[in-house]
Amino acid sequence: MNSVVHFEIPFVDEQRAQKFYTSLFGWTVQEIPEMDYSMVQTTEGDAQGRPKNPGAINGGLFQRTPEAQAPVLVIDVPSIDAHLKKIGAAGGKVAMPKTSIGDMDFYARVTDTEGNVIGLWENVKK
Repeated sequence: MNSVVHFEIPFVDEQRAQKFYTSLFGWTVQEIPEMDYSMVQTTEGDAQGRPKNPGAINGGLFQRTPEAQAPVLVIDVPSIDAHLKKIGAAGGKVAMPKTSIGDMDFYARVTDTEGNVIGLWENVKK
């Protein structure tokens, strides 16, 4: 079974979104300008940044795009390539092809049969 490991919330105005989530929930936001992305910490993490609290996940904020208009759940999979091959057969579409995230992991987005965008995450280094 593949688990939800991350969430992403799109924004139109990054500073406004950061202010909203930090003031409302006390989340910590760390901008990553080179990726046009902000990491969101919703719970205390361990040395690798993984949540210490069982069931808790962290997330990110990203610039809203025509392909991603709503929050995106990100699911951990052992192989993005294998899951992308299954997408069409299941009635979905690839919304964003497999992308390398630095030298650590891979990410892709797919659209399900209902038009929802879902992220796929593959850990390279365990």
